[in-house]
Amino acid sequence: MMRTPAPRFGLRWMKGGAAVCMAALALLLAGCAVPEWQEPGTPQEQIEKSMGRPTLALPLDGGGMRLVYSRQPAGQQVYHMDFDARRRLVRVQQVLTPEKFQELRNGEDGKDSVYRQLGPPARFEKVASFDGDIWTYRILDNGIRRQAHVHIDPAGVVRRVMFTDEVLNDDKRR
Repeated sequence: MMRTPAPRFGLRWMKGGAAVCMAALALLLAGCAVPEWQEPGTPQEQIEKSMGRPTLALPLDGGGMRLVYSRQPAGQQVYHMDFDARRRLVRVQQVLTPEKFQELRNGEDGKDSVYRQLGPPARFEKVASFDGDIWTYRILDNGIRRQAHVHIDPAGVVRRVMFTDEVLNDDKRR
């Protein structure tokens, strides 16, 4: 009776392209940097090396720096990574939350402050019922895909913030 050898696992037992793909995937995953995993006190240079170039770099009071990493338009996160004057990481905050949008002050905040707080939107839109631009951000609200719409008048002032559910083409709720 002939015995079948037990399967062997590992890259050396894979055929050609599969081994190359698995090795490439492992390298890719090893190089991924997640903002929430960054340790306070990490030098800014090290963060930029692992995270890549930020979407925005903004000066903070006291000589610090804020690096903004946006995952818009495909993702639902924008991260603020704040550094002190010595360029050491102080905190990381995901700012695309309903609470952050509710902090916007109608009639007071402008498009510059929205951009500094939330980064670039996923989409710039217009509708017939509002004279101005609508900046649409993709967000997660307790795990539910939603959109936050910031209405900015022609003078560049926030007039209203609205939320809608995000329905994708493959969504069963349609």
